[in-house]
Amino acid sequence: MTEVLSSAVTIARDLLRCPSVTPAEGGALQALEKTLQSAGFAVSRVTFSDTGTPDIENLFATIGEGRPHFVFAGHTDVVPPGDLAAWRHGPFDGTIEDGVLYGRGAVDMKGGIASFAAAALAFLADRGPAFGGTISFLITGDEEGPAVNGTVKLLDWAKAQGHRFDACIVGEPTNPAALGDAIKVGRRGSLSGTITVTGTQGHVAYPHLARNPIPGLLQLLAALDGLTLDQGNDRFEPSNLEIVSVDVGNPAFNVIPARAEGRFNIRYNDIWTLAGLKDRITATLQAAAPQGLAYTLDFKRDASESFLTHDETLIRSLSDAVEAETGRRPDLSTGGGTSDARFIKNHCPVVEFGLVGQTMHKVNECVALDDLDRLAAIYLRFLQAYFPRREG
Repeated sequence: MTEVLSSAVTIARDLLRCPSVTPAEGGALQALEKTLQSAGFAVSRVTFSDTGTPDIENLFATIGEGRPHFVFAGHTDVVPPGDLAAWRHGPFDGTIEDGVLYGRGAVDMKGGIASFAAAALAFLADRGPAFGGTISFLITGDEEGPAVNGTVKLLDWAKAQGHRFDACIVGEPTNPAALGDAIKVGRRGSLSGTITVTGTQGHVAYPHLARNPIPGLLQLLAALDGLTLDQGNDRFEPSNLEIVSVDVGNPAFNVIPARAEGRFNIRYNDIWTLAGLKDRITATLQAAAPQGLAYTLDFKRDASESFLTHDETLIRSLSDAVEAETGRRPDLSTGGGTSDARFIKNHCPVVEFGLVGQTMHKVNECVALDDLDRLAAIYLRFLQAYFPRREG
């Protein structure tokens, strides 16, 4: 007997069968385009390019007219599957076993997109295209990659086309343990930097003829490692700095290297501005540097600011929908890493809510079919509240 699958599960399975490892489109946007067009969406496929980064295909779909204009946002690209032999089922087979759908991207975040789409299709089937506003999909193909030719440019493109968004939900996997645990209402910022200490290469037996850069680098890194940035506040956890790499590129035991490099990343809260944090790091290194140490500090250009969403209508409507479908009142969280919400917040209020993230980026990434259906039900209930029926 053929198993009858729900709309959310069918769409998710179809998306998982597309090998869309960043930057490959892999057929995922094509599959989503077909689904949305069948419901009457006008769909645009837009490719962006930039120096030193791969070209990226993106999708923008819209239906309805006027305000309010609500947008679902997410990404169909996925991280590499890793060791194929370690997977229970092929990572791009979209296999269903015992009520669970397996595949790379099941929770991060093709499953979320599938639930978006299923909710939108059900909403439109009930209300038709004249529902009193606009619904759009803003889907990128490089969230897991450089994030240069995706959401940030697609937002600018949509604005140039005359679109103005009033609110957005990003379907990232926000729940730690069970559907309904948490809505992300903000994110900490991210700042990365590289410290390079320059010395003089030489023979280890003749140190007076060389200048070893490693001790100086270790002093600088120790100063950063001992730095307490803040204690957090009622909105955010404390900022944290992590040293992520120390490298001299030296395979020999009898050579003092000419240079040593250390890299760090900071996840910071709204106590700091980006400029203020850079000043604090610069001053800390200047105070710790031994006299005469030759070093440089370079901050990466992809730094992001922290943000907190204050749209109470958006947050309350989504929280009410989550509670109605799961029985849980979700926590309002700002923890975790970054997402494309960092770009969207410059265009409209944005929150994040999706599936349980326990298997994201892991071998045997998977999602319970019930969770896909319940997430679709949450999104549908949200749409019904966000676009109330007009009397008469």
